[in-house]
Amino acid sequence: MDFGNADTWGAAIYFWIIPAVLGDAIFPPIPSEMVLITGGALSAEGRANLFLVGSLSAAASWLGDVIVFQLFKRRLSHVLDHWAWGRKVHRGIHEAIAKAGRSSTYGAIIGARFIPGGRLATSAAAGIADVSTPGFSLCAGLGGVLWATWLVGLGYFTGSATRLPFWASSLIGLGVGLVIGALVGVIATRRRGSRSPVDEPDGPAEPLP
Repeated sequence: MDFGNADTWGAAIYFWIIPAVLGDAIFPPIPSEMVLITGGALSAEGRANLFLVGSLSAAASWLGDVIVFQLFKRRLSHVLDHWAWGRKVHRGIHEAIAKAGRSSTYGAIIGARFIPGGRLATSAAAGIADVSTPGFSLCAGLGGVLWATWLVGLGYFTGSATRLPFWASSLIGLGVGLVIGALVGVIATRRRGSRSPVDEPDGPAEPLP
């Protein structure tokens, strides 16, 4: 694959979106934001369909959130505690939940995805809190649409405004997105608690090594 060829990326971007956004729901370091911004930049060059890129992004976001939500709603997350690496992941998730803040559950489901790690944290917290499935699905869908619109739109706007090669527009868009996300994160940390706002119904977890 020629990574500098817009035609090649235009044909492949649709196949990158779903696995990247789904994976990001469970493992936030996956650069799904970069994929969506790139899709927007390619759309600005006419190499991809803007509506299709946005629709796939929103749908994959919703599906990933629902998967994480159901894992925690059905208490399947404790399976992780059987392994050392799983306990670290489980502990990391609860740390992420603690950082998600104490805002209303539905508001957090929609808005916290704009903060790094917030998407995983709020989906897991909602599952632990036994939020209703229809309510979560609706908020996750709305949040997914807003999140996809923001990132794909950022790539499209950057590509249209700069008229640089798509990869350069993508990097600029990513930089802008990271700065704005960091600012939002700093503001949000002023309202965060020091522990998970939602406790497991079976009581506190055993100390982890």
